[in-house]
Order: sequence, then structure tokens, then C-alpha cells
Amino acid sequence: MKIVLLGKNGQVGWELQRALQPLGHVISLDRQMNDNGLCGDITNFTAIEQLYATIEPDVVINAAAYTTVDKAESDYKQADLINHLAVKHLADMSKHFNSLLINYSSDYVFDGTLDTPWSETDDRMPINNYGRTKYDGEMALEKSGARFINFRTSWVYGTHGNNFIKTMLKLAQSKEELNIIADQIGAPTGAALIADITAQALRYYLLNKQPSSLHGHYNLAAKGECSWFDYAEFIFATAQKNIGTELLIKQLNPIPTSQYPTPAKRPLNSRLNTEKLQTHFQLHLPHWQQGVAQVLGELLL
Repeated sequence: MKIVLLGKNGQVGWELQRALQPLGHVISLDRQMNDNGLCGDITNFTAIEQLYATIEPDVVINAAAYTTVDKAESDYKQADLINHLAVKHLADMSKHFNSLLINYSSDYVFDGTLDTPWSETDDRMPINNYGRTKYDGEMALEKSGARFINFRTSWVYGTHGNNFIKTMLKLAQSKEELNIIADQIGAPTGAALIADITAQALRYYLLNKQPSSLHGHYNLAAKGECSWFDYAEFIFATAQKNIGTELLIKQLNPIPTSQYPTPAKRPLNSRLNTEKLQTHFQLHLPHWQQGVAQVLGELLL
């Protein structure tokens, strides 16, 4: 089986390079042309068309994305190109070559006003440009007629790339006091977990006698929930007690979103109901604290 991985150097792509290896021949690409003349720049439609024609992939996994949420407010055109138009093109190409397309989306397709975790069938009403581009990408998948699996995830972190854990550790080594938002609720979800679930789901899909029943959108997030304030508290407590790292930070102050204005509005409820994913693919999701503690151990060794 030929698997093309796009966005190999992102947080999720980095982990997918490892997780996908047992499943087939994996061609991992980024925006640069490789030694075989293949380019994984999803905004270069000609290069992507050449890629499909050359490899005729069984599976294409798109881990490339525009993820700078605040910048998308002023850079909408580029965000839309990567998260929407390029996804539409990948879906069209996957339809033409009968490839399975696996894509990643975000809890930001929802407006955050629901009192319960979001299900796949809930109305999508994004409240910022980043969320709109992700929503438009999802709609393009639906309209394409391609075979697709789209994983919606939230609060992604990992040992590779920039994320909340690394930001907090850096700040805690230079500041004694921090204000952290306490009214946005979600579940920190590790890039390694996303990659492992992707690989497990793909294996299950390939062995299924009715794989078409598995196409569609799936929420993918770690078990449990917390605020950014709770998340930061756990990071510092784990770093200091379990790993013995000396941090300057002495006080954390919980604040509402209203006291920390940003260019892009954030949803207050980013919790995702993952029952569909766990049931359809017979999977179990670990608690968010387990993955965060593991990454902290790797980062602070």
C-alpha cells in the first residue's frame, strides 16, 4: 500500500512519520521538492497533480495546515488557500485517483456556546477566520464525493513544534506571576496520540468489509477536560514535583477571556464528544494528563 504524508514537519506530521510505518510504503513530503522530484506543497496545485499521477497513492494524509489563529484575521487569503482551497484540490484529486483522503480539522468550526461537548452532528458556526477556513475545508470534503476521513481535534501539543506547554515552560523560567485564561474549556490532545489514532483507524478501515460506512467527520481529543488555567497548573506541578525542574513561577492568576483580548475570538467550549470515533473504530482514548506528563518528561530530560 502506498501512503502519501503531506506536512511531515508539523506537530502531527512529525509523529505520523513514525506511526504510519507498519502500514505500508510511506512517502513523507513537505513543501520542498525531494530527491525524487516530488513536492508536497499543497498550495502548488501543479506539483500535487504530478504527485498523484506519479505515485497513484492508495491513501493521502494531509497534515499540512495554517494554524496561526490570530494571524488568520489579517491573513485570511493565505489561511483560506491552505485550509480550504488546497483541501478542496486534494479532495478532487483523491476522487479522481480513488485515494482515501485523511484530513485534520479543528474544534474552532464550532462557536463554543454549547453547554455540552460538541458532537459531529452539531451545527458548525465558526467565530473567527481560522475556524471559517477549517469549516470551508470540511464542506469541500463533503461536496467532493471523495472517500475521506476528517479528524477534528483541539489544543494540540507535542515534543516537536511550538505549543502551549513549551510557551508555559519558557515563561515560568522568567516570570514569577502569570495570568491564565480560566473560562475556555477543552482537552489538550497530543500529536503522538493523534498520529497513533490515525494509524489505528486506517488499519481498521483497510480491514473493514464495509469501509464506506467509516467515511466522514470524527472528533478526536483526549479524555477529560480542563481550562487553560488548569492546564498550566498541571504543567508546572508536574514539572516541579515529578521531574524536579526549578521554575521561577510562584503565582498563577485565573482570568476571564475578556481580560485577554486577541485579534481572533476564541470559543469558550472546545470540548469534543468522541463517542463516534471510539465506537466506529473500536478505540480507547487516554486522559489528557497522561500525554502531557509524558511530553513534559521528554522535554525536560
